[in-house]
Amino acid sequence: MICRRLVAICAVAAVMLVAPPLGFAQSAQQTPRTAWGAPDLRGVWNNSTLTPFQRPESLGDKEFLTDEEAAAIEQRTADRNRELAGRAALRTEADPNGNVDRGVDGAPGSYNNFWMERGTRVVSTRRTSVVTDPPNGRLPAVTPTVRAWMESDEARYLADVRGGRLPTEHYDQLDLGDRCIWYRGVPSFPTAYNNNYQIFQTPDVVAIVQEHIHDVRVIPLDGRPNIPDSVRQYAGDARGHWEGETLVVETTHFNEHAFIRNFNPTLSQALHVVERFSRVDADTLGYEFTVTDPNTWTRPWGGSLPMTRSTGPMFEYACHEGNYGLTNMLAGSRLQELQ
Repeated sequence: MICRRLVAICAVAAVMLVAPPLGFAQSAQQTPRTAWGAPDLRGVWNNSTLTPFQRPESLGDKEFLTDEEAAAIEQRTADRNRELAGRAALRTEADPNGNVDRGVDGAPGSYNNFWMERGTRVVSTRRTSVVTDPPNGRLPAVTPTVRAWMESDEARYLADVRGGRLPTEHYDQLDLGDRCIWYRGVPSFPTAYNNNYQIFQTPDVVAIVQEHIHDVRVIPLDGRPNIPDSVRQYAGDARGHWEGETLVVETTHFNEHAFIRNFNPTLSQALHVVERFSRVDADTLGYEFTVTDPNTWTRPWGGSLPMTRSTGPMFEYACHEGNYGLTNMLAGSRLQELQ
């Protein structure tokens, strides 16, 4: 997997798609347009950001950073990246003391900072979190059923297996990202690397190519009905339409593998996602989203994540090619059991 990231870094291809914050869409006269007159969303976009997904509780009801606060965050990140880039080489080895530079709980550690794409700037709106609704910038409470599962022995066991603290009995205990099947979910949020999305448009379809595990979302705009309710898909079934300068996408028909950040397998097939895409300026794509799943959360929630243009190109994230991770995890678990 990570070798694809090396190519991407060396080519400086890091871009992803974002949504437009309310009130920031361009006027119809300024919005770039396709040959057939639709707002032009095409290009490669990146949503890496230093802005946290949820607002830190220490910020209370503070909705926006000042310019000085945003600059300080960005400067600290630049200084930290510079320091890590100049750090002497460190041998990767298991450390029984769990030294964070070498590994955790005796593990050999993860990729160093060179491979990461955490972003260098906060979002252009200076919001203190990606989540904007509820107003406190934090996810709403989960339902009692989901809370009971999250606190169950089964959930703790699964977390220990996926965290490498217990042997893996079977490959299906590992998440779909480890298995190179499905990673980002809908809506998609930035992770450690490959936060790039390319949008293609025709008069009847918008397609979004996700660099990470190269999923493609095909969004019809021609008013066709959704697929039968008995058919369920990893990324759901999306339908789009234009509201003025904004592309509105509604996605339903998710299957049991629906994924939003760490919420899996707790999401239900009642999941309903509405996304809004609009051009803010030549180099910014606005992205807003609302998530509703009454079986998981006690109320809908949403947010805003403006994205920035990248010159590309996109790279194939051939997750399975030469990837021995799953084989090695299972083999290590069998050895652990023998010991």
